[in-house]
This record gives sequence, C-alpha cells and structure tokens, in this order.
Amino acid sequence: MPARKRIGFAVVGLGSISQVAVLPAFAHSKKAELVSVVSGRKEKAWKLALQFNASQAFTYDEYAECLENPHVEAVYIATPPGEHEKYAVQAAKAGKHVISEKPLAATVQQARNMVEACRRAKVLFMTAYRKYFEPSTVLLKKMISTGDLGRIDIVHTLFTELRPFGDNSPSWLFSRKLCGGGPLTDLGVYCVNTCRWLVGEEPIAASAVTWVRDGRRYKEVEEGVAFRLDFPSGMILQGTAAYSAAFSSFIHVHGEKGWAALSPAFAFEEERRLNGKIGGHWLQKTFKPIDEFALELDYFATCIKKGHKPEPDGEQGLRDIIIIDAIYRAARKGGSVRIKY
Repeated sequence: MPARKRIGFAVVGLGSISQVAVLPAFAHSKKAELVSVVSGRKEKAWKLALQFNASQAFTYDEYAECLENPHVEAVYIATPPGEHEKYAVQAAKAGKHVISEKPLAATVQQARNMVEACRRAKVLFMTAYRKYFEPSTVLLKKMISTGDLGRIDIVHTLFTELRPFGDNSPSWLFSRKLCGGGPLTDLGVYCVNTCRWLVGEEPIAASAVTWVRDGRRYKEVEEGVAFRLDFPSGMILQGTAAYSAAFSSFIHVHGEKGWAALSPAFAFEEERRLNGKIGGHWLQKTFKPIDEFALELDYFATCIKKGHKPEPDGEQGLRDIIIIDAIYRAARKGGSVRIKY
C-alpha cells in the first residue's frame, strides 16, 4: 500500500509504552503511518524518529508546528495522564483525530473536557483499549454474549506489578497530579473497562479499600486497592490492583452454566491461556502474543477513512474515570457510593 494511502499519525510522548509498543507497531500496521514524534527533548525525538522511520521530530513547545502538517491526520497521545487533556484539546482544535492512552485523564473534568473538545471539533476520539481487538478476550466476550456461561453472577479480576522503593519506575506514576492515582488508575483501569465491556453492563455502585505499606514511595497515591462494583443485573465484580506483588493479571467469569478464566489477561507480551468448565466440559485454549497495538492503529485508521465512530470512544474512557473516581470516594468514605455518569 503506498505510504500516503495510510493515515498519518503523530505520537506525542515518547516514554516506555511508546518505545516498547506504540512506535514499533507502525512497522506492523497496514493502514497507519508514523509521520511525526513529539517529546520533551529534541535530541530524543530525532533519535526515535530515525529509529522508527518518522519524517519529523518536535519538542512539546513545537507541538503546534507538528499539527500544521497536513499529513498528520491523527494524534496518538502517550504522555502521563495528567497531560493528556492539553494535547488532545489542541489536536482537536487543529482538526486532528485523537487516540489517547489509558487512563484517559487524571480527573473526571479533564476527561470531560477532552470528550467535549473532540465533539465540538467533529473529530474522532478513541481511548486506546487494546483488549477490544485481542483474540482471547474477544472469544471470552463472545462466550458471555451468546449465553455459553448463562447469567453472569461474579467476576473476579486482578492486575499487579512490583514497584518497590528505589527501582527505576518513572516518578510520574506516583504523582496524583500526573497520574490521578496509583495502581488503580494505571492497572485497575484495565480491570474496570475490560470487565464492563465483556458483560455489556455499567456498574451502579462502588465500595473499596486502599493501602500503603511503604510510605517512602507511596506518599501521594495508594500502593494497592481492592474494590467491588455492583451492577444492575445483580452481578458483582471484585477487583484488585497493586504495585506490591509480582507481575500478574487475570479475569475469572462465573455464570450459572459454568466458568471461564483468562490469565494473563492484560499483558501484551505474554502467551494467554483461556480455560474453564461449561456444562461439565473442560475448555482450554492458548493464544500466542500478537501486536495488539498494530490492530488498534489499523482499527482507528479504518474508522477515520470510513467516518465511523470508534469503539471504545472517548466517552467510554470518560466513564472509566468516573467509575475510578467513585472507587476512590468509596475508599475515603469507608462505604458504598452510587456511580453517577
């Protein structure tokens, strides 16, 4: 496919997720082309531009110049969450479509501002949830939606990483202003979004507890959180996110006809195993790692070409921030709170 038949992207924010996953994905994408990169340092931007075949490199101060390029049709925002709003709003005003990493923002108001800016500018806005395209999760959703598991009663989900004091974790992960919270916003957002997408239902109440064991690092954000979400159908979701345990994730779905478990559930570099027992019959399938980010880019590029609203859109990202905010309020209150969208 000739280069200019593809949708041109600028990637804003060149941290770990960009270098490990987003930028390499363009080499595997069939419909998206990397045009520009934007970073805090020009030297870093040009180094990565050359490495990943981008034709332009800019600093954050030069972002407006990046947006003037007509070949940049969309912007992929991968800065810390507290900075997503300013780059998304500026891109929307310039007529560029926007895809933003999760969590969508650090606060509910920031997320609302992003959604409204894209709506006013009539540009497409997508939250970068790759689970919507990953085969094992897609199969699990199909099993739920077709009734293979029957009425869903309980979902258990977890996502943990070990980030002890003194390691090389970026400092913004522990800043409430830049991240909005701790592992709940960074990891738990996957638990929240993926599970409500799987069951096709929105939670109506939240309760939670948070904890801090190491006060040297966890001064502004929690070290771990355990939460419960109640759904209109009566289904209960139990979730955990923490920076105090080994890298691990799972989703367990329990219904009246059987159960299914996906683990690892959220890491993109590991083999996945989906197993369960339905009507007395065992299920076991293995899924090799694939480039989920390339699938995400191709999907959004197709939406842009055809003028289709993406799923998940910015509104879905906003809803997750509203739910996360309710979880934090419930933890502070020490009791259940209603979720108001």
